[in-house]
Amino acid sequence: MALSVPKVQELELRSVIGFAGHVPGGLILHPDEQRLIYPLGSTLIVKRLLKSEQKFLIGHGFPISCVCMNKEGTLLASGEKTHMGFPAQVIVWDLETMQIKYRLDLHKGSVQSLSYSNNNEYLVTLGGEDDNKLVCWDLKTGQAICGSTAANDSAKVVVFYNNDNEQLVTAGKYHIRTWQIDRKNRKLRSVECRLGQIKRIINTVTIDINDLNIYAGTQSGDVLCISARSKLFKGIGPIKKPFSCGIQTIIRTKPDEQGQDQLLVGSGSGVVALMDVQRLKVVRKLKLDGKIKSLCLNEVGDHFFVGTDKGNIYCVALCDFEYELRRSAHCNKINCVAFPAGFSQLFVTGSQNDLRVWNLQTTQELLRIQIPNVECLCVVVSYDGKQIISGWSDGKIRAFLPQTGRLLYAINDAHSGNVNCISILKNGVRVVSGGFDGRVRVWDCTIESQNLVTSWKEHKCPVTCLELNDDETSMISSAGDGSCIVWDLVNFNRVAALFAQNQFTHVLYHPDQSQILTTGTDRKISWWDATEADTIRIVDGSDSAAINSLAITPNGNCFVSAGADELVNLWKYDEGVVSHVGHGHSGGITSVTISPDISHIVSVGEEGGIFIWKYPEVEIETEI
Repeated sequence: MALSVPKVQELELRSVIGFAGHVPGGLILHPDEQRLIYPLGSTLIVKRLLKSEQKFLIGHGFPISCVCMNKEGTLLASGEKTHMGFPAQVIVWDLETMQIKYRLDLHKGSVQSLSYSNNNEYLVTLGGEDDNKLVCWDLKTGQAICGSTAANDSAKVVVFYNNDNEQLVTAGKYHIRTWQIDRKNRKLRSVECRLGQIKRIINTVTIDINDLNIYAGTQSGDVLCISARSKLFKGIGPIKKPFSCGIQTIIRTKPDEQGQDQLLVGSGSGVVALMDVQRLKVVRKLKLDGKIKSLCLNEVGDHFFVGTDKGNIYCVALCDFEYELRRSAHCNKINCVAFPAGFSQLFVTGSQNDLRVWNLQTTQELLRIQIPNVECLCVVVSYDGKQIISGWSDGKIRAFLPQTGRLLYAINDAHSGNVNCISILKNGVRVVSGGFDGRVRVWDCTIESQNLVTSWKEHKCPVTCLELNDDETSMISSAGDGSCIVWDLVNFNRVAALFAQNQFTHVLYHPDQSQILTTGTDRKISWWDATEADTIRIVDGSDSAAINSLAITPNGNCFVSAGADELVNLWKYDEGVVSHVGHGHSGGITSVTISPDISHIVSVGEEGGIFIWKYPEVEIETEI
C-alpha cells in the first residue's frame, strides 16, 4: 500500500510591516476613510486605519509599479514592472470580494500609469519607457478596445477628465497630449498641447474639477497650467523658487466656499506645499523625510496622507500643516532579524543605514538607530537585554543601548570588509564575530575596553553564520568555501570540521546538542552527527533557489527555513517533511526567526518587508 503524504498547510500571515513608498501614487485612501491601500513588492496591503487589521491582494509575480482606484472605491488596478521584453500584467481587483476580476496582458517591460474613467466604463493603461503604449480597456468584458503609441518621446502619466468619460491626458518628456476615445471606430485620437518655447519633462498631472485647466508638475520643479479646451499654455509657477528635485506628485484640494480649489504638491526634496491655482504661488509648505511620491486627500478635505520613498506615511492637517507620523518601515533590503532571549514582545531588524526596534503586537516602530552610508548585516541582543550588538559593512562592530539607542562602544576594523555574523555569550562580555575576510574572532568587550582574545583564519571564503553550543564551550562557523568548523572556546583551537560541495549559508545546533543542521546554495538541508561529523540525512529544502536562513524551536521538534524562493517553510525535525508553508514575500528572504514563546515566526526580505506569521497551534501543542 502506498504511503500517504501529509498535506502541506498554509501559514497564517498575521501582519506585514512595509510600504513601497517609491511607487508613484502608491498610497490610496479608500472613500470609506477606513482603509489605506499601498503596495509592498508584488503584494497589495489593505490596512484598516483604526484597527491593527490587514488584508492582502496577492496576484502579481513581479514588483508593483503603479496603482489606481476608481472614484467609488469598488475597483482597484495595479501594474507591474518586469524585465525588458517580458510581458507586464495589469490586474483589476474587485475590492468588495478582494478577488481578481481581470488580468490584462498587452504591455511589455513595465506599466507606469493607470486611470479609470468617471463612469467606470474604461480603464486606460500606459506602458513604461520601452513599451510606450497607451491602451484603452472595456471594464465590462476585460478586453482591449483600442491602443496607440503614447508619444514620439516617452510618456510618464495618464489621467482621465473628471466629467468626460472619453477624454484623457498623457504627459511625459517635452509633451502634453489630450486624447479622445473613438469607440465606434476603435481609435484613440490625440491633440498636442501647445507649450510655445517651454520645454519640460512632466512627472505628474491633475485636472481641475470642471475640466477647465490641466496642471502638470515638472522635473524642473515648476507647475504648468494649460487650458483643457483650447490646449494652449496659460501660466507657470512658482517662478522665483521652483521646487528642488522636481515635483513628484500633484493633487487638487476640495473647492472652498468661493468654489476655488488649490493644489497640493509633493517634491523630490521632501517638501509638501499648498499652491494657489490663480497665481501658482506657494501658500504654505512643510518639509518631511524622503521624496514625496504619494498624496491622498480625505473625503471632507480637511487632512491628507503623504507617502515618501523612505517608507513613511504621514497624516497632515490641511489648515495649518500640523502632521504626525502614522506608519514607518524599512525602504531597503532587510538583512537580519533577532529577538531578545526569552522576550517575545520586541524584535530588532537591521538594514541599509539603520537598526530598528519593533513592537510585535502593535507592529509600531519603537526605536531607530541611524548610521549613514553603511549597512547593518547582523544583529543580536545580549541575554540581559542591555545591549544591541551589530555588525556593519564598514568592518565595525557597534553596541547600542536598547532604550535610547546611544552608542556604548564601537570596534573599528573588527574585520577587513563586512562583519557578516555576530554572537554574544551569556556573560554579556565575550563577543564572537565572523567576517568577509574569512576570519572568526573572539572579543572581550566592555564599555571601557574592547580586546581581541583570538583570531582564526581557516575559512577561505566569507564566514556566513556562527552558532554557539548550549554550554558555550564550543562554537561552529559556516562559510562559502564548503566547510563548517567547530571551535573550542576554552582552549581556542579547532575541534572538528564538516565538508560538502556547497556554499553554506546557515548552521544550527539541535537543542540537545546531538546534531547539527546546515543549509546553503545547493538548496539542500543536511542533518549531521555533532560528534562524528557524519551526514545523517539530506533533503531538498527548495525546488528552485538557495536557502538563506534557518531557525529552530527551543525543544527541537520543528524548524523553519527560508530563502531566495520567497517561501517560509515549517519542517518537522524528526520526519524531515514540510508541514506548513507561507506565501507572501515578493523578494528573496534574507533571515527568519521564531519568537521565544513559539507564538510567531518573523521573516524579512529583499523587498524591505517584515512578515509576521502566526505559529500553527497544532505545532505549538507538540512544542509544549
